[in-house]
This record gives sequence, C-alpha cells and structure tokens, in this order.
Amino acid sequence: MKKPAAPASVDEFQERLVQIADTLPKRLRQCADFVAHNTDRIALSTVAELAAGAGVQPSAFMRFCQLLGFAGFSDMQRLFRDSYGQRWPDYATRLDNLRAEGGQSPSALLAEFIEAGRLSLERLASTVDSEALDAAVAALAAAPTIHVMGMRRAFPVATYLSYAFEKMDIPSILHDGVGKLGRRHAIRPGDVVIAISFAPYTQETIDLAAYARERGNEVVAITDTVTSPLRRLGVHALDVSEVDVGSFRALSATLSLAIALAVAVGAVRQSR
Repeated sequence: MKKPAAPASVDEFQERLVQIADTLPKRLRQCADFVAHNTDRIALSTVAELAAGAGVQPSAFMRFCQLLGFAGFSDMQRLFRDSYGQRWPDYATRLDNLRAEGGQSPSALLAEFIEAGRLSLERLASTVDSEALDAAVAALAAAPTIHVMGMRRAFPVATYLSYAFEKMDIPSILHDGVGKLGRRHAIRPGDVVIAISFAPYTQETIDLAAYARERGNEVVAITDTVTSPLRRLGVHALDVSEVDVGSFRALSATLSLAIALAVAVGAVRQSR
C-alpha cells in the first residue's frame, strides 16, 4: 500500500486525523485521541513524553506518525513548530513558572487560572472557524425552537445559553436530564439542537444529538477536538480548547464563544 504524503499544514493534519481515527487499532487510537486533545504539546515535547501521555510505547507513537504520512516523529514535530512557534505561547512553561514562584497560595492559584484563561482565549481567537460560526448562527436564527444540552463540565455553558435565549425571547428548551426525564420528543421539524460536550464525552449529549440528526434536525456542537464523537454526526462544529490548571479546566474561552453565539443569534432574529 502506498504511503500517503505527509500533511503540509496543521489543517491538513487535522483532516487526516479525522479520516483515519475510526480505523485505528486500540493503541494507535489512544495516540490519535491524545494528540487531538494536546496538539499544542507536539512542538515542545519528546516522543517519549507524548507516548507516556497517550499510555503507549514510543514505538507505537512512531507508528502513528508514519500512518499520518510522516517519516517519523521529528517530521511531525517540525510541522507544528513551524506553524505554532510564533503564534502559540508555551503555556506549560508559563504555568510552571507561576507555580515555582508562588507555590499553591490562593493568590498564586488565581494567577494560574487567569493565565490559563488568557491563553485559552488567545487560542480561540486564532483557531475559530468563522464559516462554521456563521453557519451555526444562521441555523439557530431560523429555528422555531432551540434545544440545548450540556452535562457535567458543559452544564454551566448550557444553562447560560438557555438564560440568554430566554432574555431575548427566543424559544428554547434546556435538556438537563433531571430525574432521568428525557425531552427528546419535544424536538420538532425545523428545531435545532445545541450539543455541548468535552472529553470525556457525555453519552446522553451524544445520544440526543444523534437522535436529532436521525430526524433530520440540524445540530450545533460546541466541542473540543477534531476526533470528538459529535463531529461524526454531520453537525455545525465549533471547536474550543481550554488550557487546564492541573486537572481542573475553567470555561473562559467556552463561555466567550457561547456569549458570542447567543448574541449573534439574537441580533439576526431581531433584524428579521
């Protein structure tokens, strides 16, 4: 089998990742999932560090690089160094410095979250897909009713969107799963679903999005990576990735995206 040409850009890399992700065996799929969630680390990490993060041997990670079309890890890393070297800051180093200088005092912890939020917003500004955002706004503005669902970490985003729509007199339903009661049968022809989920993805949110797509309804997905299961449903995908502090992730960039989405939808509906 002829080896594919190596991706020439990060966008091509992400497209290739989506194409092969579902066909990979378990260990290589672990590599794909880890890379999709941590593309910013490729330029600065060793193959051993990335393999450890993915939970595989370095040899498996090297095989993953070759399946993408690269001669080896160095070639893949060079692509990301060239693309992100001047655009994305080394946030891991900055956060490590904050910890070293301030320890774990409340003020130092606040500084870490502020820095993580700033970097998340910068990343969103440089990676947002304007065409996908325009398409999402157009679909939502035309919907008789907007259905919103986001569980666990995504729940604050879902509740904010529902609040914003209510204040703008836009018909919407928050699917919160309280009491294990589902409202999927409230989705009518022409309605649009906003599905919000980040790794580890919430099955209830994915199921609602899949149900809506099966019925022919459009879905706007706010998610984190090109390998998100929501993207496979044929949705309007809005990707947002948050920088974490330890194992905790704030929602600075996600809420900013949600606010912009709600206000844009309100403005279009009012103009009509």
